[in-house]
Amino acid sequence: MAEFNDFAPLDFQKEGIVLDYKTAGVDIEAGNNFVKDLKKKVPNLGGFGGMIKVPSGYEEPILVSGTDGVGTKIDIAQAANDYTTIGIDLVAMCVNDIITCGAKPLYFLDYISTQRLDDKIPDIMTGIIKGCEISGMDLLGGETAEHPQYQMKIDLAGFCTGIVEKKKIIDGSAIKPSDRIIGLASSGVHSNGYSIINYLARRLKLNYCNYPELLTPTTIYAPVVERLLKEGDWIYGMSHITGGGIPENLPRCLPEGVKAHVDWNAWSVPEIFLEIQRQGNMDELEMRRVFNLGIGYCVIVPANRVELTMDIIRDEGIECWEIGEVYEGCVG
Repeated sequence: MAEFNDFAPLDFQKEGIVLDYKTAGVDIEAGNNFVKDLKKKVPNLGGFGGMIKVPSGYEEPILVSGTDGVGTKIDIAQAANDYTTIGIDLVAMCVNDIITCGAKPLYFLDYISTQRLDDKIPDIMTGIIKGCEISGMDLLGGETAEHPQYQMKIDLAGFCTGIVEKKKIIDGSAIKPSDRIIGLASSGVHSNGYSIINYLARRLKLNYCNYPELLTPTTIYAPVVERLLKEGDWIYGMSHITGGGIPENLPRCLPEGVKAHVDWNAWSVPEIFLEIQRQGNMDELEMRRVFNLGIGYCVIVPANRVELTMDIIRDEGIECWEIGEVYEGCVG
């Protein structure tokens, strides 16, 4: 796409040129057709504003909101010309955050900025719709903006809201020494650490097509968390392992006066992380604070609930391990 400064001065009236939006790079008809097709797939899609009925049965309902993106994972999708999973990532990054306090997902909104409306947009939306279905929430609306002068080909942002009973909010305050930490398996890199991956690929001239697992979508943990919360009240804390890895994210759910000890040998690190470490000659501590290393989500439970919790998680189709213990000490 040419920059404004690349064009020679032009007198539209003198030249008899009638400017329209499409000439400037924005196709209104394509945008309208996109929305029509989308409404066939998402009947509840809003007009100017999406609406949803607040569920009944709550004494003191608290709304929980979150927003996120997929970072530079979008560069991998662009290089591979495969946008079929990136929409799931967008939903996952948002919903996995809000469920850590016990919230049930209600609705999702998306924002897509692109140079041009083309086939990649429906692929992205298909992923977003699938992510919402997995999470059990409605896609209420969003914005797809065509920016012909945009330097990036595409960027994504998501926004979601959930609901939780006030007295059932999980804030980590019940966590105490001797509680156990259970790590839930990630599906791979998820959506964090891709700046390092992209840097490596450029410097080492790597072909993304040789690493299809880089586009494996982020696991959505909403169904298993909902199941755990329905089974009982022994989930004392939860953490979504994103940028910063376990060292940065696990302490976010701990109260004052306790720390977490993690046994880094309790699970096998997936091969994709070992390959990144080898290719980049990366230090182990740096790997731990950049990547999830195979653990995408953590729950903290009392010692006598470890086996039951792990049985439920595995019954939901997710592998898990007891990866650590809470002990007395100051977080830091």
